[in-house]
Amino acid sequence: MKVCVVALGKIGLPLAVQFASKGHTVVGADVSTRAVELVNAGQEPFPGEAFLAEKLKAAVDAGLLRATTDTAAAVAESEAVVVVVPLFVDAEGVPDFGWMDDATQSIARGLKPGTLVSYETTLPVGTTRTRFAPMLEEGSGLVADGSAAGFSLVFSPERVLTGRVFQDLRRYPKLVGGIDEASAARGVAFYEAVLDFDERPDLATPNGVWDLGSSEASELAKLAETTYRDVNIGLANQFARFAGDNGIDVMKVIEASNSQPYSHIHSPGIAVGGHCIPIYPRMYLWNDPAATVVRAAREANAGMPDYAVALLEGAYGELTGARVAVLGAAYRGGVKETAFSGVFPTVAALEARGAQVSVQDPMYTDEELEGLGFTAYHFGEPVDAAVVQADHADYRTIGSDDLPGVTVLVDGRRVTDAARFPGVARRVIGAS
Repeated sequence: MKVCVVALGKIGLPLAVQFASKGHTVVGADVSTRAVELVNAGQEPFPGEAFLAEKLKAAVDAGLLRATTDTAAAVAESEAVVVVVPLFVDAEGVPDFGWMDDATQSIARGLKPGTLVSYETTLPVGTTRTRFAPMLEEGSGLVADGSAAGFSLVFSPERVLTGRVFQDLRRYPKLVGGIDEASAARGVAFYEAVLDFDERPDLATPNGVWDLGSSEASELAKLAETTYRDVNIGLANQFARFAGDNGIDVMKVIEASNSQPYSHIHSPGIAVGGHCIPIYPRMYLWNDPAATVVRAAREANAGMPDYAVALLEGAYGELTGARVAVLGAAYRGGVKETAFSGVFPTVAALEARGAQVSVQDPMYTDEELEGLGFTAYHFGEPVDAAVVQADHADYRTIGSDDLPGVTVLVDGRRVTDAARFPGVARRVIGAS
């Protein structure tokens, strides 16, 4: 097949490479001239994605993958179009469809009869059918009916984490929901042709492509699985706060609870970050404002950075003028990404209390940290207190010698070794 992937970001580019690895001819469309130039040179535009560098070069060298800034032209030469353009929500949870609308209009200009269009960007329930189908029809003059004279339209959410996209593509069933049966059948056939799947003997239903019956069901499935994680973490964080106030180690409680097969309590922590978990529950709330459980969990998780700083203040005392190092700018250990990272509210809470804050992260240069609005911290510089915000592997071996003068350490991720901080008041979330 000839396939177009719209948006060559941290999900779109690995998808394009995966499709090419199955022998299909892929053209990636992106508004970034730099990204297009790097892809055409066989060079990854961003670091940290396992196996991407070698797989990308192989696909480009084989003539199976190229990139362009002309989305309409790329669509016009393709039989299937996969859309992975970012969609964000504002502080009130209202989606900003600007980039998605622009991309959809460009797709419509190049759409030809018989093409499959699959949206993989997480969307509010109903968006594929009620927003993008009419937009594609108006811009192309075709009908979204799954026929050879019209075009097929499905929603098929990405279910991968950055850093391990190729692994996750093989591991999890691919969900598909069409706006009609013919579109769904076309979507299932497409993903069966472009993906590989590991055997999953632990699943009652075999791994592979699952038709959920409608685009709405597929949209809800993505929001449901991500919102579940946010709610679960919110519950774990509330357990942790109670445990800490009552001299209980919450992780021992969680381990004991999860030894029973019906309990799946997640781990508490200083923050919930990334493109997904902080965003999609608010997107769900836009669909379902009566979901009080979801709202409460989102509020609980959003309050954790300030709670961690309050732990520091309780152990250290007045923070005005205190030199505090925040360890970790990334939202997750081992991933160079700051999208909705807990570093921002943590730094803000410290500065609101008068602290002098600097930030360290092994994955970021001083210039990059300064570009994020932070003062860079270097191990060995004097400091009064520290807060661990990301669970980078490097932090497992740091000690008080790396933080000269430190008297209080708040480990928001339980990654440090208490034995390496003799005489330091070390606090972890969910323990006395």
